[in-house]
Amino acid sequence: MEKRDYYEVLGVSKDASEQEIKKAYRKMAMKFHPDKNQGDKESEEKFKEVNEAYEILSDAQKRRTYDQFGHAGVSGGGFGQGGFSGGAGFGGFEDIFGDMFGDIFGGSRGARRNGPSKGSDIRIRMELKFEEAAFGVEKEISLQREEECDVCHGSGAKPGTSTRTCGTCGGSGEIKQTTRTPFGNMMNVAQCPSCHGSGTVIESKCDKCHGVGKIKKAKKISVKIPAGVDDGATIKMSGEGQLGAKGGPRGDLYILLEVIPHKLFQRDGYNVYIEMPITFVQAALGDEVEVPTLDGKVKYKIPEGTQTGTIFRLRGKGIMHLRSSQRGDQLVKINVEVPRKLTDSQKDILKEFAKQSGEDINQQSKNFFDKVKDIFK
Repeated sequence: MEKRDYYEVLGVSKDASEQEIKKAYRKMAMKFHPDKNQGDKESEEKFKEVNEAYEILSDAQKRRTYDQFGHAGVSGGGFGQGGFSGGAGFGGFEDIFGDMFGDIFGGSRGARRNGPSKGSDIRIRMELKFEEAAFGVEKEISLQREEECDVCHGSGAKPGTSTRTCGTCGGSGEIKQTTRTPFGNMMNVAQCPSCHGSGTVIESKCDKCHGVGKIKKAKKISVKIPAGVDDGATIKMSGEGQLGAKGGPRGDLYILLEVIPHKLFQRDGYNVYIEMPITFVQAALGDEVEVPTLDGKVKYKIPEGTQTGTIFRLRGKGIMHLRSSQRGDQLVKINVEVPRKLTDSQKDILKEFAKQSGEDINQQSKNFFDKVKDIFK
């Protein structure tokens, strides 16, 4: 029987990319795989044909030879010569789709899974004073994290002894079980219970780490908190987490910042707010007052006639911008304190003030009450 063109078998064009060829092969192999078509000789032959085509077209050198000389240039090396276990080297669903579905089908994923892996991350909380968040600070933190055992140097074995290949999994670190499904037999991969995925068994465990290869140790780390951080911000310190496995890199350290509220200042972005009380006399006559800021007290001149609720802006007295030399502003809200208890002499002075003003109430209040009368006429 004359062989069909390999590109036609996979349903791709002659200029198809490597990925397109691989994708087409998976689709065709899934369709004609014997596990799904048990007893169907025609599907079995098509499955062989698909694998033979993929064996040639997936190899750059063989593909060039085939494109130049056709079947004659690649005869004798087809998949049909070797049955289901030869040729392209795929034995079942778990191998065809192993790199697409990973642990579901197993295949060669176990070797990668048992290789070096990154350690776990560590997350901690850190409290900051308001000023520390505003201007930045360097702090030292203490934490417990995994370090390589200094006796067995991470092997887990007692010095002078060695490890052996796990007899349960043969060193792969995993065991495979076949499960029947409506689509055929599926391979399930699980961690080996004997070696816990390491592929080796320790004959005599290290007395210090008890075969784990790592121990918990107290570690002090210096942390630089940048100026301008806010409550809820997270600082990441790469490579300061838990120890990696089999030579893998350490995890990372994440520090969640909690800024303690200030007794005087409130923050809004990079600006700070403060409410400042002044006396009735200071508001009426004006005065030079001392205003508390994050940098200390500064003098500020309150103009005469200042009303309650007036807001003054102190430029550059706020929070430092992250990764910038700029600073926000400080906003000062004035609260005029009206005296609650007056002496007879103070009352006489105020009455005289009202008399000299010519009215019992000031003009602003008069205008307000005139508006009220207009509304409720």
